[in-house]
Parts: sequence; C-alpha cells; structure tokens
Amino acid sequence: MTFTAAHELEAAAIKYAKEATRLDQQGAKGLAITYYQKAIDAFLKLVNLYPNYELNRIYIQRAMMYQERIKVLRGEVSEVVNEKSEEKGEVKQASYEDLLLIEKPNVKWEDVAGLEEVKKAIRESIVYPSKRPDLFPLGFPRGILLYGPPGCGKTLIAAAVATEIDAAFFSVDAASIMSKWLGEAEKNVAKLFKSAREAAIKHGSAIVFIDEIDSLLGVRYNEVGGEVRVRNQFLKEMDGIMDKGKNWPLYVIGATNKPWTLDWGFIRRFQKRIYVPVPDYETRLKIYELYTKKLVMEGVDLREIARMSEGYSGSDIRDVCQAVQLRVVSELFESGKYLDKNAKPRPITMEDFKQIISQRKPSITQDMIKAYELWAESFKAL
Repeated sequence: MTFTAAHELEAAAIKYAKEATRLDQQGAKGLAITYYQKAIDAFLKLVNLYPNYELNRIYIQRAMMYQERIKVLRGEVSEVVNEKSEEKGEVKQASYEDLLLIEKPNVKWEDVAGLEEVKKAIRESIVYPSKRPDLFPLGFPRGILLYGPPGCGKTLIAAAVATEIDAAFFSVDAASIMSKWLGEAEKNVAKLFKSAREAAIKHGSAIVFIDEIDSLLGVRYNEVGGEVRVRNQFLKEMDGIMDKGKNWPLYVIGATNKPWTLDWGFIRRFQKRIYVPVPDYETRLKIYELYTKKLVMEGVDLREIARMSEGYSGSDIRDVCQAVQLRVVSELFESGKYLDKNAKPRPITMEDFKQIISQRKPSITQDMIKAYELWAESFKAL
C-alpha cells in the first residue's frame, strides 16, 4: 500500500464518520447507517493493511463505537441517553477544549524533592530568561525535553516552573493528540500554539507541556497521512517559536519515558535535554518526609526506610506510603471499631513499612536505568 493510498483511506474514513454523525443528528437513520458502515469498513481496511500501526487500537475502538450506533439506529438495542449530551444520538469526538488543560498550577519547587541538577538546568533555561530577558542577547532555549523512567517527577517539574515564572500552563497528552483529535489533530496543534503565543504576550510567559511526546514525535516505519501532517505541523510550530527574529516568552516542555524512539529531527529542536533519574537516597528520604507528614507514626526511622527503597521511583514511594496508610485503616474497619466516629487507626510502625516494602517491588529495573543512562551519554544537553 502506497503512502498516498494510506492517506486517502484514512481521510475517507474520517469523512464518512463525520457525514454519518451529521446525518444521525438530522434524524436520517438510513443514510447515517450507510455512512457509519463505510467508516467502519475504511477503518478496518486500514488496520488490516497496517497491522503494526500504533493507532490501530483507536481505529478499532471507533469501528466498534460506530457498530454499536448502527445497532441503536436499527432498533436492535436501546439507546442510553447521556443527559449532558447536547444532541441526541450524537457520536462525539473529543474537542480541542476537552483535551487541553489550561491552568495556573499550584506546584512549588519545594514540592519537588531532590533533583537539584534538574532544577538548576530548568532555572537557567526558563526562569532566568523570563525574569531578565535583556541579559540574553543571543536568545535562550525554548524547547526542553525531560526524559527518564516513569514516576520520577517530570510532570511535577513542568508544573513547578510554570508556577515559578507565573506562566500560563497548557498541558496536553501527545497520545490524545493522535487519537482523540482524529482528523482534527493538525489543525488543533496549530490552534494550541496560536493560543500559547497569545497567552505568552498577555500573561508575560507561557509553557506548553506535552506528555508522552514520543507518541507524537517518535520514529515511525509505517505512517499514514494524518500522522505525517501532524508531525510536520509540530515541527513548523517548534521552528516558529525558536525564530531568532521573535522574542516570545513561550516554552515547549516535552516529557518521555522512551527517548530512544524520538526522531533525530525533533531531538535537536529541544536545545535542553534533561535526564530525570530515579531518586537517590537523599531524594527518597525527602519524598518519604513529604508523603508521611500527615500520617501518625511511632518509632519509624525514615532514613532506614529510604535505604530499604533503593531503586524505587517517586510514585513507587507514594504507593508505599498509601499502602501503609491503608494497612492500619483496614485494621480499624476489620475490627468493627470504625463505627465509633472518634476511633482512629493505630500509629504506623516500622514493621508496617517493612511488610509493605517486602510486598512491593520497584517498578523500574536496572536494565531500564542502564538504557536511560546510555541514551543520556549520547544526547543529553544540560
């Protein structure tokens, strides 16, 4: 199957789906069924011709959704009406606004335990230029890539820097761009950056945070037209914000757990490439202190607990603390004492932590860490 044929097939599927939805809303059941079926056939043909394509799961979900709608229109099953739906029978696609989080985060640097080298690189790249742009006649980095194992604080860092410079914060998941913006992704990427530029001018600075950026900018061996156009649009937007003739206080922060899948053309557009590693001993201790400050404990040595947790990510440590909390609360419920509104769980002990840690292994392996360190040796840019 040629690139052009793939492009045309994808476009046809989206066109049929939109037409089916329009006819459905107008009450033209027969025609709506015809176009829903055409969309199903086109999506399934695309899946069969490209069995390893990353978006196949999304296409199959769409086909199943349209098949269910056909059953409703034929009277084979009853319709479940969502009271919040504006249109009866509408098969809605997630809108630009549905998938974009625009907010002022309430995360401070002190909420990010450890990672001092990472914080320093972020301050140099974003905080200092935002506060004194006049000191940077040669410009400053606009693209920052945070990479490393999952659960180690990449999202938290992006939110904290947005708070630090009081920036408008645009947060979007790259996988959602490719799946839920199906057929609208290229246009919405352009809209995202246009909104961010306007916010940067209005608020003084703006950050576009794109999680799982490998879903959008990774190397692909079998691409269909829509994916290529979205990637090219993103490339165009990245080049636009780095234009030396423009001085928008707009930054793009990408986060990925799989940096080795990124296309080199995009890697080089992130002038800062910062490794966010598994927390070391001191960082683990700070994370434990952060998560246990509201817990009632007795005889717990957090230093020893931190030593026992080598290789655990920040989210692993949070899960340990939650599990310990659940352990003592469960005892209260199982004893029946919870019926007394004044009853409280017993204090958490060292033994509780030891038991939980023995049952919960780290989510990151040494092989994974070696892979990140190897990639960092070749591509890091602090």
